[in-house]
Amino acid sequence: MEKKYDSTQEEFWAGDFGSEYILRNSGQELLSSNIHFFSKILQATYPLPKDFLEVGANIGMNIDALARITPNANFTGIEINTQACNELRRKNCRVIESSILNANIEVTYNFVFSKGVLIHLNPNQLVDVYKKLYDWSNQYILIAEYYNPSPIAITYRGNSEKLFKRDFAGEMLDMFPDLILRDYGFSYHRDRFPQDDITWFLLEKKGAL
Repeated sequence: MEKKYDSTQEEFWAGDFGSEYILRNSGQELLSSNIHFFSKILQATYPLPKDFLEVGANIGMNIDALARITPNANFTGIEINTQACNELRRKNCRVIESSILNANIEVTYNFVFSKGVLIHLNPNQLVDVYKKLYDWSNQYILIAEYYNPSPIAITYRGNSEKLFKRDFAGEMLDMFPDLILRDYGFSYHRDRFPQDDITWFLLEKKGAL
């Protein structure tokens, strides 16, 4: 039976385009860049997180990098695309095959993060997604996305309404007063260890200090 989703964006990533994304986002070069990326971010955490939840994990390239840095940690990934989930299950990772909004998680994690995922969600769903990120975390939330001070839609590989830039972290800080900005930075596509011009924000719950 074909799965039903609440937005065209979810259907887009669950289908063929999400499967094609796998081929473009893998390989040793990306792994090396991700190790460099997360090593810098985790410098602001102490002690290092012991359990991670990634929303939109795809085939686990981010989890692979984190496992090199924190080899004794536990990892969980939420992923909507079945082909990506099949790849993810081959790794040391618990897999939740679901959209973010439909994921039913009753435990919390030290470190909850999205990297290049919120930009592809329907903006009308963001408040509900922010609430889930907040509820699933007992300490850190990492938002690593394309930043813009005001919301804007960008054509993505010839597709409209599939990529949105905004101040995701700022909206979470406004929505949850007990969150503080622990650290932030920018990763440039011409860096020695390139990322796709991602701006990242590490948030922390005050009560976890």
